[in-house]
Amino acid sequence: MSLDLRPLGSFGAELHGIDLSEPMSDALFAEVERAFYDAHLLVVRGQRLEARAFHRWASRFGRPEPHVIDQFHHPEIPDILRLSNVVKDGVPQGLADAGTYFHTDYSYLAEPARATTLYSIEVPQEGGDTLFADQTAAWEDLPADTKKRLEGLVVLHHYGNRDDLDESSRTVASVLNEDQKARMQWVRHPLVVTHWYTGRKALYAVSGSSFAIEGMGEAEGRALLDELKAHSTQPRYQYRLSYGAGDVVVWDNAALLHSATLTDPKYPRSLWRITLKPA
Repeated sequence: MSLDLRPLGSFGAELHGIDLSEPMSDALFAEVERAFYDAHLLVVRGQRLEARAFHRWASRFGRPEPHVIDQFHHPEIPDILRLSNVVKDGVPQGLADAGTYFHTDYSYLAEPARATTLYSIEVPQEGGDTLFADQTAAWEDLPADTKKRLEGLVVLHHYGNRDDLDESSRTVASVLNEDQKARMQWVRHPLVVTHWYTGRKALYAVSGSSFAIEGMGEAEGRALLDELKAHSTQPRYQYRLSYGAGDVVVWDNAALLHSATLTDPKYPRSLWRITLKPA
C-alpha cells in the first residue's frame, strides 16, 4: 500500500490515514517501518489510545524496556513511563522535566535503545515542544580528515547530563534515588555508529550521557565531545516538533539527538513514553 506521508523538514514525516487503536497487519507495519527509518521521525496526529493499544504500537518497533525511574511506571503496564508536571494532592503524577538537554535515550545502558515513542495526552497552553537533531547529516558534513580521526573512538557513558550535574536544576538528568543510582554502571559505545537498518553512519550520543573518550585525557576527551555537540546541534540540523492532544511520535535513537523544552509548571502537560530495545 502507499502511505500518506508528508515531510516535516530535512528529516521527519507526518503519517496520515492510520488509526493506531487498531491492530496493524505485518504488511502495513513493514511499510511504516520503512518510512520511519527513512525519515527517522514519524508523527501520527490525533489518536485516541488506551494504554494497551499504545503498548501494542510501540512493541512493533522492538522490545519495551522499563525506565529505571520505576515510581512513575504506568500502574497497568510498567513499560510505559508517565511524563507529567501535574501534581495531585501533593503527589507528582510523572517526571516533570524529563531530558531537557540534547541526549539519546538509554545511551547510558550497555544495549542501546532502538526507538522511543510518545503519546501526548495533555498539552500545555504554551511550550512543550521537542527539539530533534539529525546526527546522520551532522556526521556526513564533517571533513574527511575529521571522520578518519573519529572512527574507531570509544566513548564512556553514564546516566546523567555532563553539562549539568546539579540535582536541584531543571536541566539535570531526572534525579534517581539511591537504589536506582546503584543500578547504573559505566558503559562503552562507539562514537560513530552504522545504522542497523539504513547502513548509514551517524554520530552517537555526543551530548548527554557521554563523559569521556577512551585513550584521551579527561580535558581532551570532553573538549572533543563538546566540539561535536556544538557541531551536531546547529540549527540547520534541528527540527522543532509541536504537539497536539492525541499525537503519537516515534523517533530513531541511532540517528537523532533530542531535547525536551522547559514548560511553565502552571500549564499542565502529560504524556506516555515507551523506549524500545532491539527485539
